[in-house]
Amino acid sequence: MDTTITGRFAPSPSGYMHMGNLLAMLLAWLDSRALGGRMLLRMEDLDPVRTRPEYAAAIADDLAWLGLDWDAGYPDPAFCQSGRTALYEDAFHTLKRMGLIYPCWCSRAQRLAAASAPHPGEADHDPRCRCARLTAAEKSALLTAGRKPAWKVRVPAGTVTVQDSHYGPYTQNLSRDCGDFIVRRADGVFAYQLAVSVDDMLMGVTRVVRGRDLLSSAPRQAWLIRALGGTPPAYCHLPLLTGDREKLSKRLGSRSTQALRQTMDPRELTGELAFLAGLLPAPTPLTPRELLPLFDWNKIPMGDISIEP
Repeated sequence: MDTTITGRFAPSPSGYMHMGNLLAMLLAWLDSRALGGRMLLRMEDLDPVRTRPEYAAAIADDLAWLGLDWDAGYPDPAFCQSGRTALYEDAFHTLKRMGLIYPCWCSRAQRLAAASAPHPGEADHDPRCRCARLTAAEKSALLTAGRKPAWKVRVPAGTVTVQDSHYGPYTQNLSRDCGDFIVRRADGVFAYQLAVSVDDMLMGVTRVVRGRDLLSSAPRQAWLIRALGGTPPAYCHLPLLTGDREKLSKRLGSRSTQALRQTMDPRELTGELAFLAGLLPAPTPLTPRELLPLFDWNKIPMGDISIEP
């Protein structure tokens, strides 16, 4: 095993997995194993309202059922974000000492969404945030009124480019395209962007394979990791599985693994996923390890993959 190569799968246990989640884990697993690397399973259970321990257990069980293993991770609490608060606290104070953090009193809905990975149509930033320009008197008035702030990181001017292994170079002007973004909510919960960046850096993750809906997060995370003294991983984003032209979602109950396990055995489901990903010309039952010799990113389509609802 090449311990210099480390991939990860980092689901949020906010519901049961669906085929899109399984495809992401399968490709992340194939990517790392094809290079002889390690695989980690991390639970992104930052938000105590949205996530549940039973969902985390179900995710791990589904992955094991499909034949996808990992070298370290869940159920070890060191690989659950809910147990890593002290590490995020250290990173937060490092950024604060660098003068990159300021309090923000923007909308509650925006602050609450910040703990989770962004979904299409949701935002965890505001390029025009006025809170960075509040006077001391204005801040004092808000605090006196009982308004607790979230905390944002002040992004630099200029561009950040990540070389995505599937979609090619992806560039953002952080101050214009992204803007200052939340790193800690008003209730004290650390935000997705900070936690993921700290975790990937401290866990030695060198390859991040995930859905293309998170491609826009890659420049922010690469910049944060560099600001904290780390080296960003290589990013490789994959097309989304869609049904009725809509991204599959745990929130919509789309093609849940729990339902699929009632009608398919693991080899059948692996073959179906491999076919959808372009790795097989037709659905053919096989295990993930049997699929390894056939894995090639050049076979993976660039556009989203539509499946029957």
